[in-house]
Amino acid sequence: MSDDPKEPGFDWLYGAAQPARKTQQPQQAPTSHRSNRADAAEETAVLGATKHQPGPTTSSPAQSRGAQSSPGEPTPPERFTSSPAGTPEPQARKRRRWPIGKIALVLVLAWIAFLVAVPVLAWKKVDKVDATPAGARPAEQPGTTYLLVGSDSRKGLTAAQNRKLGTGGVSDVGQRTDTIMLLHTGDGPPVLLSIPRDSIVPIPGHGTSKINAAFAYGGPKLLVRTLEQSTGVRIDHYVEIGFGGFVNAVDAVGGVTICPTKRMVDRRANLNIKPGCQEVNGAVALGYARSRHSDPALGDITRAKHQREVVSAIGAEVKSPATVLNPFRYSRVINGAVSSLKVSEGTSMLDMARFAWAMTKVNGKDGLTCSMPIRDLAVHWDRQRALALLRLIKTDRTADIPPRLCRPTGLAS
Repeated sequence: MSDDPKEPGFDWLYGAAQPARKTQQPQQAPTSHRSNRADAAEETAVLGATKHQPGPTTSSPAQSRGAQSSPGEPTPPERFTSSPAGTPEPQARKRRRWPIGKIALVLVLAWIAFLVAVPVLAWKKVDKVDATPAGARPAEQPGTTYLLVGSDSRKGLTAAQNRKLGTGGVSDVGQRTDTIMLLHTGDGPPVLLSIPRDSIVPIPGHGTSKINAAFAYGGPKLLVRTLEQSTGVRIDHYVEIGFGGFVNAVDAVGGVTICPTKRMVDRRANLNIKPGCQEVNGAVALGYARSRHSDPALGDITRAKHQREVVSAIGAEVKSPATVLNPFRYSRVINGAVSSLKVSEGTSMLDMARFAWAMTKVNGKDGLTCSMPIRDLAVHWDRQRALALLRLIKTDRTADIPPRLCRPTGLAS
């Protein structure tokens, strides 16, 4: 064969069409002459570029990766390309994810804000009363003493609820009290001391009478003055809760456990319960704390004992972890007593927080619940034992209170 490049055998090198092969090809759809000429021109351009431009050529990233990587080699990481503005951008953007620590921190801060906001908003609904008596008062004493009063205020109760609870007519302002207690907190264990409502004491300006008459005659001011004069204990804060608030507080914690020692039936208090420990709702707990006719022997003494039992049971339920972990329960507990709660002017939300915390500790090894020492059921105080007990409270030496001074009934035996 001749080596002359003009011979037909070398036509393919210069882009000339190859002669048709004699082998039979699969039947294809006819194409236009324009398409054939375009394909030939493209092939000629590629071959020409390969022949006449031996220098490096610019290829796309995908082609470069295909040319440099073999099937067994790992694919190299993606590189930055320049945007029209000249700013490097990643070819594949990665989604931003918050670290778990940040999410946890946000949730904790939100929860703390909730725990603070609920009592702050509830505190704005609490009524403030002037409970500071006129005249001479005991000097400042170590520790803090609260006067807790359960009034017969029906505020927060409907007429139907009053009938159900057996609390009588509807009244927004109660001027009688079935519950009088002193709560002392300080360096020693907190002490919850019941003052029987029938205690015979001198009432300034009204002679000698039952102590609950002081509340009827002159409200919080006269009651505080009477107690300070009779006990020598300075009262720092006054806290009053009505029937409605008492019921709401019990229901807010899901009920409390009471342990009557015998069957109790008292129509005046709408009470009819069997002996033994049992869980009760707010209505039953109120009747249990108010009843004095179910125990003819001790009457008001037993009632005061039941009152301390219910109050301390509420405190035990409040300090349950469920109160803080369950937002609905927490809100109910905080707002439970607000509808009929009154505090003395000058009593802060922090003072009430300390009061509530102390109430959670009085029934158990961390606190004491006592009744004022009495010598008979008339009810006259046992002067010698009462003075000894009150002296320890005034000097904030509650850890030194012996069992003979702190009895459930107040009687010596």
